Amino acid sequence: MNTTRYIPQIAITLFLVLMLFGAWHVQIPLSWIVNDSLVRLAMNGVLVLSMVPMLNSGVGINFGLPVAIVAGLLGMSLAVNFRYTGLSGLLVAMLISVCIAIVFGFFYGKILNRVKGKEEITATFIGFSFIPLMNFFWATAPFSNRAMLWPIGGNGMRPTIGLKSYFAKSLNTLWSFNIGKVVIPLGLLLFFGLCCLLVALFFRSRTGKAMQAVGENEEFARLAGLNVVNLRLLAVILSTVIGAIGICVYAQSYGFLELYDAPLMMAFPAASAILVGGCSNGRTTIIHVMLGTFLFHTTYVLSGPLANDLLVPEVAEILRMIITNGVILYALLYRGGRHAKAHTAV
Repeated sequence: MNTTRYIPQIAITLFLVLMLFGAWHVQIPLSWIVNDSLVRLAMNGVLVLSMVPMLNSGVGINFGLPVAIVAGLLGMSLAVNFRYTGLSGLLVAMLISVCIAIVFGFFYGKILNRVKGKEEITATFIGFSFIPLMNFFWATAPFSNRAMLWPIGGNGMRPTIGLKSYFAKSLNTLWSFNIGKVVIPLGLLLFFGLCCLLVALFFRSRTGKAMQAVGENEEFARLAGLNVVNLRLLAVILSTVIGAIGICVYAQSYGFLELYDAPLMMAFPAASAILVGGCSNGRTTIIHVMLGTFLFHTTYVLSGPLANDLLVPEVAEILRMIITNGVILYALLYRGGRHAKAHTAV
């Protein structure tokens, strides 16, 4: 058994155990840790789930997730502009986001199909270049709801838009209940579970299995008569749609829309989480999503208060950046090493 494959999971688990011991030492309430971990699992889980279709089709890690996030932000901005509220308002925002994400995903997928073998680096630069382009749109967007616009001049979107009067925490409070001091956000968890179930069912379908076949061996899939180009395109569109829904879940849980440069780096925590879960091209499952999201974001929950009590507040963000980028770097090096060995064997 090759244990090197599981080094990220082992390292992050040991680090999490160490932080739990530190939390006990400084008397951080266990109920607070459980509460925050459950919320973060679901609010970040859908964004992590959006990595699955592209990984399973062999396109690679979706470092162009900002494209999907912008689609979701556009959908929510339109819903806020027309003053939709409550759970129905969130569903309208998701529906609009899905429509926009299909269009964005189509063109995003077309570009990635033209750069086979370099999808991940291309996706990174697509995300980095798409955000500045959208900044011009946010600065000149013709929205009319004064709550979204700069108070002086009345033109251009604010960087942060509160959702309290619209659909903030509409999923978090849906069917929520208490077990002692622990609040169970049942509606939020059920929505995340539903998204996971739909993705799992899709990959049990004929199209989903064909997509996995492309991810495991593209040449064999082509010889078997599968349309590799269309399946890869479908995977990118599906990832973009799930990502757009994911940012809607994230924003309503957070309580704010963050525009302009806010989505720029959001692909990296999601990529780190799926890699911590033990994913690989063609064999990424819902278990990888849930395990990776829980491990990775629970470390986020604990790192802040522990750094405040034991070290200095600035160290928390440094630790987060080390974990985020370190996990991605290790996974890419491990994958590169495997490819090199395979070519040497041939």
